[in-house]
Amino acid sequence: MEIVNKKIISQLIFQNLFSIIVLYRNVLTGIEVMHLETKGGFYITQIKQLQDRIFERLLLENGIEISGGQGRILFILWKTDNLTISEISKKTSLAKNTVSVVINGMVNKGIVERNINPNNRRQTIVSLTEYAKSLQEKYEMVSQQMNVLFYQGFSEKEQKQFEQYLARILETLTENLHIN
Repeated sequence: MEIVNKKIISQLIFQNLFSIIVLYRNVLTGIEVMHLETKGGFYITQIKQLQDRIFERLLLENGIEISGGQGRILFILWKTDNLTISEISKKTSLAKNTVSVVINGMVNKGIVERNINPNNRRQTIVSLTEYAKSLQEKYEMVSQQMNVLFYQGFSEKEQKQFEQYLARILETLTENLHIN
């Protein structure tokens, strides 16, 4: 019993200390603070993790052996083929080094190919292979299955409202990413 109490006390001290640090940082940076316990970030993280696992399972069940990062890159290339690493990075919000590592794996699997840009020999262009093009229809079908599952129980109005809220959060975070 005493060990449980010490653990609870330690957690409370840590939570309070963390709150004080955040408050102090916000005072120093001039950020207005609202003391309202929210769990949005936690929920978003949990949803992302579960969605990734379910989506990868659905892909495998449909004979598509690609990872989530590869899927994000394929999705972008299906919209606009022949992009540079920088362009893919911007469109996927993945770091350039992450895109390079994922692209290497995709090249090894025959999903994409790298070619030198004839107009700028310092740039590499990433292009879809015929194999990757053949995956698009199945991938979109799995994406639609995921969409149905994701919004199960939501009205059309709730879906639109939810996505508007997410867009606002994304916009705020994107703006704050570029503040020094």
